[in-house]
Amino acid sequence: MNKPLVGAMLSLLLLGAAAAPAAASTTTQDRAAAPVAVNFAGTVALSNCSGSVVRTPNSQPGDPALVLSNGHCLETGFPAAGEVIKDQPSSRSFTLLTASGSRAGTLRASKVAYATMTDTDISIYQLTKTYAQIQSQYGISALTLNDAHPVQGTAIKVVSGYWKRTYSCNIDGFAYRLKEGAWTWKDSVRYTSSCNTIGGTSGSPVIDTTTGKVVAVNNTGNEDGGRCTDNNPCEVDENGAVTVRQGINYAQETYQIVPCITTGNKIDLTRPDCTLPKP
Repeated sequence: MNKPLVGAMLSLLLLGAAAAPAAASTTTQDRAAAPVAVNFAGTVALSNCSGSVVRTPNSQPGDPALVLSNGHCLETGFPAAGEVIKDQPSSRSFTLLTASGSRAGTLRASKVAYATMTDTDISIYQLTKTYAQIQSQYGISALTLNDAHPVQGTAIKVVSGYWKRTYSCNIDGFAYRLKEGAWTWKDSVRYTSSCNTIGGTSGSPVIDTTTGKVVAVNNTGNEDGGRCTDNNPCEVDENGAVTVRQGINYAQETYQIVPCITTGNKIDLTRPDCTLPKP
């Protein structure tokens, strides 16, 4: 996996464009949607990773805001295989970025609302400020989590708050299982090769350039061709066949987070459609 950076002198570890709009036609079905402007607004820099302020389609302005990153970016270290963390106190700080990538201000967590590296690789921090307070103070809105499974071929951007850098590519496909060392992730997004993401981009939002919504969170890539080892994930299909793709990078889908968030932005793992791993 793309290990978090703990200093600028650490070596970079590999992790992980939209076409021009089609000509107008006589039917809505034939019209291609114009890409949205994807920038750094709403992204954050952690001490060792990237992340973003996110909301669900049903989140309200008065709800405590949430920051999305990777489970392996937690300040307490990597969760063990099978471990799920919920409602753990945290005072972690995040540097909020403007559209241009400049520093807007500092946000602070009140807790780790949810984190795991089992089936997926996510951390969700609850902040001390609401979306309305962030909007009022900094003029920055949260990114919205898409509530549908991502689609192969979609043009995407991986936006790193840590490096203030974006990567443009497409969703190449999906790995039935992605195995890296002790961890296994389900239905992972595989990028086309131009998203050659590096250490510190862990936790970056993966944004659909047509909708502007978050479809995944960047987390890993095969660094040197190793087979299913740390920093060298492998793909495992339904029949157990293993494929190694050196230099190819991956992300974890985020649509499955949406059904687990209820009124007040609370994580409720007992909701009928919630499939996130439980403690």
